[in-house]
Amino acid sequence: MAFSLEMQKEFIENTIAFVQRMGLKVLELQPRYVKLMVPLKSNENHIGSMYAGALFTLAEIPGGALIISTFDVSQYYPVVKEMTLRFRRPAIGDATIEMSLSEEEVSRIRTEASANGKSEFVLSGEIKNAGGETVAESRGIYQLRAMGR
Repeated sequence: MAFSLEMQKEFIENTIAFVQRMGLKVLELQPRYVKLMVPLKSNENHIGSMYAGALFTLAEIPGGALIISTFDVSQYYPVVKEMTLRFRRPAIGDATIEMSLSEEEVSRIRTEASANGKSEFVLSGEIKNAGGETVAESRGIYQLRAMGR
């Protein structure tokens, strides 16, 4: 089942109520690539920088977004198994993250999930402020799982 790019963006931004409330936006989405943004407004902590939970969510969502844009979501769904964040500096403005999967990695994941009903993969990324400075580094272990298996 294929969903249009606009339907995929809408799903990523609005399916999870928390993600919708924090104002996460899909800036770019295509098979194997995603760029997301979270605004500082309404996501501030007690010192005026971005709340750690908002940064964590920004780092976690790309795994699911890449599955939605790259794999057949009528056959597979995403699960995050592990996530770590290393905070480098306060995010005092909007924050973005970009992540991608290589063609070879997509092929490996697809083959393994088809044979075993699931496949794990790792995504690492940098959350950046508007000036391009890294405010946090992330590493997530995700799993592509086959429906009904």
